[in-house]
Amino acid sequence: MGEQMDSQTLSSVAKAIVAPGKGVLAADESTPTIRKRFDSIQVESTEENRQQYREILFTAQNIERSIGGVILFDETLRQSAKDGTPFPTLLSKRGIVPGIKVDKGAKALALYAGEKITEGLDGLRERLLEYKELGAQFAKWRAVIGIDERDIPSPFGIRANAHALARYAALCQELDIVPIVEPEVLMDGSHDIERCEVVTSQVLEAVFAELDAHHVLFEGMLLKPNMVIAGMQCSRQAGVEEVAEATMRCMTRYVPAAVPGIVFLSGGQSAEKATAHLNAMNATGPYPWEVSFSYGRALQAPVLAAWKGEENNAFAAQHALSKRCRLNGLARDGAYAQEMEQEA
Repeated sequence: MGEQMDSQTLSSVAKAIVAPGKGVLAADESTPTIRKRFDSIQVESTEENRQQYREILFTAQNIERSIGGVILFDETLRQSAKDGTPFPTLLSKRGIVPGIKVDKGAKALALYAGEKITEGLDGLRERLLEYKELGAQFAKWRAVIGIDERDIPSPFGIRANAHALARYAALCQELDIVPIVEPEVLMDGSHDIERCEVVTSQVLEAVFAELDAHHVLFEGMLLKPNMVIAGMQCSRQAGVEEVAEATMRCMTRYVPAAVPGIVFLSGGQSAEKATAHLNAMNATGPYPWEVSFSYGRALQAPVLAAWKGEENNAFAAQHALSKRCRLNGLARDGAYAQEMEQEA
């Protein structure tokens, strides 16, 4: 093991992010992605508008009750609230751990048609040092695993992404930064839930083998996987209970008990569906790790719809976020019910 690593710090930060009832707000959309989100509500993606929107998110009432960590984008980590408080400081003061997305995006994997590899390892150690100085205590790297009915992903495509995730995680832990390891098997496509379970199993097995080979401390990391779910174009969509059952079977088999928490991504599910799935998974527990969430769109879609770029809608937008955070916090205990969606 690397001598510099402080296993105590890593473990306590990881546990704080997934403390009982808490999960992660993913607010790390890259500039092109946030532009798409803003386009959907006819708002121009200027730095000022992005700052204003993120301030609305980070100052919403009571979110610290169900949000343990927020993933920021490079630009956002450097921004401040209107009163001059840097965003990482603002979050820390609320008891929310600030984190940073560090990958440079998924690009085509050379000579492997239809597969992707995430870039960003070059110079990562230096970037992590700077991010740590700016207040980030955890990081995130997303590997994108395409899936079809038969040939994709290839064993090599899985291995290449698992290797990059492990190199990233080791660099983080060397600097006492908690890595969130995100191998996302995409929801796009017409594959069924059984195919998703097979591929997710292969991916998790490869990822943990690589993490182990790189001496990554399981107690000082978090896993951000996809749920085991049918492709969006599949004619047979599995019910909430079936998704929960398949997902938990897969996690129990492949995720070491030493990992403090699994923070599921929503991957394009609706806000309500993502909460229902999280609730169903927790209802079948207990598990050796915290079963939590790291949602972007599933927390923010209702916020954007309420905000519309209008300053006088800020309170309504914050109310929408507080509600989604609260409902996902309840889902962490299997205590969420569909009827709660109708409540104020």
